[in-house]
Amino acid sequence: MERYTISSSALGTFIITWQETEEGPRINQISLPDQQPKRAEIPGPGSHPHPISELCEQIKRFLQGEEVLFDMDIMNLEGRSKFQRRVLSAQRDVPRGQVTTYGRIAKKLGNPKGARAVGGALARNPFPIVIPCHRTIRSSGEIGGFGGGQNLKRALLELEEMKISKEGKILTDWVY
Repeated sequence: MERYTISSSALGTFIITWQETEEGPRINQISLPDQQPKRAEIPGPGSHPHPISELCEQIKRFLQGEEVLFDMDIMNLEGRSKFQRRVLSAQRDVPRGQVTTYGRIAKKLGNPKGARAVGGALARNPFPIVIPCHRTIRSSGEIGGFGGGQNLKRALLELEEMKISKEGKILTDWVY
């Protein structure tokens, strides 16, 4: 049975969808501020297991500007295509304070014309923040889309000390 944990942060409320398995809790999805799950069973205070509490605290620290290394072992990638898993893995490697483009990820995956497919896979990223899809921008340098909206993407990039023009272009040479 899926369960939901709601937590507040400096940039708004986020929701972690998880389930208990034989191996322990597994995260199914992280919903950014203003993204609502279809149904919710919200455990009372203290009723979620330690790894869920720890993830909530890590996300809060990240959203306060702290560098955090997230544990991927509790993320549930079942039901994701092989391609999406590869895209998410490549995205995970983009360092804090740097950006990449959809095209660069496609090239790294051996499909130089696959930028749109990469964009589609990242649009369905179940673990934003943990897998930092906000660090992927358009080849034009514009910040591009984001599940939590462009304002949140801009805030996340600025949190990582990225400079962004008023027109929404990244002002950096730090392209991964």
